Amino acid sequence: MLHGLRTGALRLVLAATFAVLPSLVTTSPASAAPRFAGFAASCPTSGFISDAYGGARDHDGIDIANALGTPIYAVGDGEVINSGPAQGYGQWIRILHPDGTVTEYGHMYQRDVAVGERVTAGQRIALMGAEGEASGPHLHLRVRRDTSMSHGIDPIPYLADRGVTVPCTPGRRPGPAPLVYPVESGRVVSARSADGRLEVFAAGADGVHHAWQSQVNGGWSEWEKLGGPRNAQLAIAPNADGRLEAFAINGDVAQHRYQLAPSGAWSGWEDFGTGGSSITAGVNADGRIEVFASGPTGVFHRYQTAPNGGWSNWEPSGGGPGGSRVKMEKSSDGRLEVFALNGSVFQHQYQTSVNGGWSQWEDFGGGGHDVTVDHNADGRLEVFASGPVGVFHRYQTGPSSWSGWEPVRGPANSRLTSDRTADGRVEVFAINGDVAMHIWQQGLNASYSDWDTFGTGGTDVTAATNADGRIEVFGTSREGVHHKWQTGFSTWSEWTWVNSTSGPSVP
Repeated sequence: MLHGLRTGALRLVLAATFAVLPSLVTTSPASAAPRFAGFAASCPTSGFISDAYGGARDHDGIDIANALGTPIYAVGDGEVINSGPAQGYGQWIRILHPDGTVTEYGHMYQRDVAVGERVTAGQRIALMGAEGEASGPHLHLRVRRDTSMSHGIDPIPYLADRGVTVPCTPGRRPGPAPLVYPVESGRVVSARSADGRLEVFAAGADGVHHAWQSQVNGGWSEWEKLGGPRNAQLAIAPNADGRLEAFAINGDVAQHRYQLAPSGAWSGWEDFGTGGSSITAGVNADGRIEVFASGPTGVFHRYQTAPNGGWSNWEPSGGGPGGSRVKMEKSSDGRLEVFALNGSVFQHQYQTSVNGGWSQWEDFGGGGHDVTVDHNADGRLEVFASGPVGVFHRYQTGPSSWSGWEPVRGPANSRLTSDRTADGRVEVFAINGDVAMHIWQQGLNASYSDWDTFGTGGTDVTAATNADGRIEVFGTSREGVHHKWQTGFSTWSEWTWVNSTSGPSVP
């Protein structure tokens, strides 16, 4: 059981305890490659969204309107579990997918599939109608996480995380959703290549190591030793043309390397500046990468002068905490925001306009150990920070207003990472020398579960999202790099090596 927090500890007053964490993140390595149940989606139909999810009427799905007889297609492979008359719909079809989710299609005037049939993604299943409670021809599309749910989840993030942005054109090949928000930075980082395969970088005493999925949502290559800065902090971001670019910094040097083509081979290491404490990277709304790094005297930044192009010189950011952990996230309107925390102070700054200049640094709380930032389904940013009495969070209550700090318990002095589930809920992972744990939103934009044990201790952690929407978590220790992945959208594998070897030791 976790130790409780002092009830009065609503403000972060967290000591700087960047201790070495020697314990293992896993109980036993295994050699099996990931097995996955997710899928790349297909466009359900053409048309415009005439009624969105939620709202004052609590609309349970989305309506896509078009002419009578417009074809309707299966979102993914699966089994037809309902096909026939349905109250309110006139007629409906429901498909159970291998990941356990259910897509539901309503108001059609013609059904082309029967109960028990197996369908494939993109297969025509019906023709659009206006039967039942409908004012005109449209598809009512509803998504449920499993067959026991009585209320649907928002189909738009569900489809987006499977490669389909609605409105859409049927017949186009599905692919992974683009990387829009910054990737978590730290001793281990992971991001998707343009073709949807995850790549992972981990920093050890002998430099940076690299592995990649051999196929989308699949198994992993062996580790490749890249050299580069030793015991580095890492960041990664996509160029406007889809090429990933990786950044590494230690106390002596900063370097970067980049893909020579989208999803392709990588350049060698190139000089990127002098040393520092931490580094983070994000992408402006116009496609230019921007990098922030902390050092003894504050925080500095450097940015591409054009998409896919050259770089500015390092520039001071106007202050910021010295020797801080820096993380970046993107506001819903496309402005980047940077958060920096050391043992005594927490500050943030933000772009005053999209692709524009930056505000002054503003106080954001007391000091702490680590920070992670993510975004709710409605676009509001949410910040988590760890310290000696556990984890706290703070969230936007509006475009420029924030809640106070609130305790969420959890592992003390932990490294943090976060990502979003396929239906848009934030999930947070924390690891210290003794334990790994996670919490998740119990609904969209909602409160969090209790902390659940996720493994034993380690030194750092990062989360990334597969092309089919499943979260994959990487944990480091002195023994090497391990990972754990969603086998569906609410179940997890055991911890295992990333491939057949342990990879770099990350103290």
